[in-house]
Amino acid sequence: MPQIAQLPEIWSSQLFWLLVIFGLVYFVIGRGMVPKVMDTVGLRDKQIADDLAAAQAARDAADEAEEAWRKRENANREAAQALVAEAKNKAQAATESKLAQVQAAIDTRLEEAEARIDASRAEAAAEIETVAAEAAQDIAARLAGIKVTKTDARSAVKKAMVHG
Repeated sequence: MPQIAQLPEIWSSQLFWLLVIFGLVYFVIGRGMVPKVMDTVGLRDKQIADDLAAAQAARDAADEAEEAWRKRENANREAAQALVAEAKNKAQAATESKLAQVQAAIDTRLEEAEARIDASRAEAAAEIETVAAEAAQDIAARLAGIKVTKTDARSAVKKAMVHG
């Protein structure tokens, strides 16, 4: 076969061109393209880590807001209970004729305290819903690239709070 017979004459030239082509491929792809791809992957990983950290911070802030709301609710409840106890002590010391008047005052105070507690509870729930809706919008925008309206975010948060 003539191809095999020519091999000793042309092997050095083929080896030379093989080394030239592999050298070009190494420098173009290995030194040029791969570092750019790795930098892009690194930036993407950093962005994802930053987004997850922001989501965790938002979750922590919502947890702190909920804890503060619970403390306010307990304090209001204790204050209402203290008012009730004080009113009952006064009612026992008063005469039978004043008992009806004192009980009416106690009932009014209790209703006002309960109204304040209910108002605080509703305000705190609204704050939690607002924070959670904003966090959900931010998370959806950052992680999934989806633009969620405030109305949709609020309805999803309300639905989650009803089921949770």
